[in-house]
Amino acid sequence: MTSLAKLRRDLLQDPDVRAEYDRLGPIFTVVGEMVDARQQAGLTQAEIASRMGTSQSVVARLENARHMPTFDMVARYAAALGRRIDIHLVPNGQARA
Repeated sequence: MTSLAKLRRDLLQDPDVRAEYDRLGPIFTVVGEMVDARQQAGLTQAEIASRMGTSQSVVARLENARHMPTFDMVARYAAALGRRIDIHLVPNGQARA
């Protein structure tokens, strides 16, 4: 096991750390998909911003994963990429297939 994996495992033993990790998981998933989609499209933040009718700094904030972006902003971002949002609700403890 790598030292990073061991550190993660050890930190997640703390219930408070685990709760925050679980809370932030969906944010990182959404933002990660947004950034991946933009990169696959070969677009810069400035190009997405122009398509969304906003500034590059707004797109940078959307992509920084510090806060959950609003549904409206994610929808605008997706539309700027020619994509749509697809949401699935799964029972706790189950990974999405």
